[in-house]
Amino acid sequence: MSPTIHIINGPNLNLVGVREPEIYGEQSFEEIIPTFKEKYPNLIIEYFQSNHEGALIDYIHSIGFSDNTAAILNAGAYTHTSIALRDAVAAVSTPFVEVHISDISTREKFRQFSYLSDVCIHHIIGKGMLGYEEAISFLSDRLLKS
Repeated sequence: MSPTIHIINGPNLNLVGVREPEIYGEQSFEEIIPTFKEKYPNLIIEYFQSNHEGALIDYIHSIGFSDNTAAILNAGAYTHTSIALRDAVAAVSTPFVEVHISDISTREKFRQFSYLSDVCIHHIIGKGMLGYEEAISFLSDRLLKS
């Protein structure tokens, strides 16, 4: 069975493509996900987005112990506020890469701290949508070597 990479996005990321395009770009996830699937035919790429913390935690739990699986997480604002989301990632065996479209280290002070940084195996920050592709490549290499 092909390895699976889950792309998990938190609050307001459903608005990428229309929300603050100067920060988040003009391309939506509905446009970019098919491109990822085409570029990585040896992977199963699943996409999940929710504006609700509990739904994100439930999704992480549902994939958290699957073999041959990894995840990309952009928790949006929950990155800076949610110990519960951090604990969900820490509780499961699935490896996670933290991704942020913008460079959170140069934004408002409250965005510069991540509760996820110590429980994710890699971090890609400030590379726009290319950050997701870099994360897929990173995780693909890891999964295919297993």
